[in-house]
Amino acid sequence: MRVKICGITQPQQAEAIAALGATALGFMCVPSSPRYISAAQIQLVVANLPVNIDKIGVFANTSINEISHIVRESGLTGVQLHGDETPEFCYQLRQSLPQVEILKALRIRRVDDLQLAAIYTPCIDTLLLDAYHPQKLGGTGQTLDWQMLQQFVPTCPWLLAGGLTPDNILAALSQIHPDGIDLSSGVEIKPGDKDLEKVGCLFQKLGNR
Repeated sequence: MRVKICGITQPQQAEAIAALGATALGFMCVPSSPRYISAAQIQLVVANLPVNIDKIGVFANTSINEISHIVRESGLTGVQLHGDETPEFCYQLRQSLPQVEILKALRIRRVDDLQLAAIYTPCIDTLLLDAYHPQKLGGTGQTLDWQMLQQFVPTCPWLLAGGLTPDNILAALSQIHPDGIDLSSGVEIKPGDKDLEKVGCLFQKLGNR
């Protein structure tokens, strides 16, 4: 299973989390985020990471030119769109960055919101389902209604996000079967500062499934 730990800001923590078993690390490229990290800082963080670790930048309502610039400056291998980006925007970004994975985050309030998945899947690589919050784009600690997702089978891989922790991850995965999971606040001491003990506990529980 793909495991993405998001909101990374520190090089040593990134290396430790990769060594514990993460397959992807996420970097907040949204300046208003408490986990924000600049392109130059991302470059330092990813410098010593294994080649097989996906390095995903999280953007929200950012221009294609700006995204492309940050990707090239920082060494990102993926772009996660967490704002109001349209399918057409995703298609245009694909033309600009043909070798980069494109993920689209959908913030789910009700089962009807899942219909958006079919609109986006033709122009992206991966979906991410997160809990809706009126002010915050992610890292809120709020969980989704997992029961609502039991019949969710999109035509592309998808990641489950939204309030996941080492304590509730097995309960979530007993109900639904995503292609991967994405954690941020659930393995933190404070925004941008990861708790390596919690990350280790997460992988221990996943290994015992």
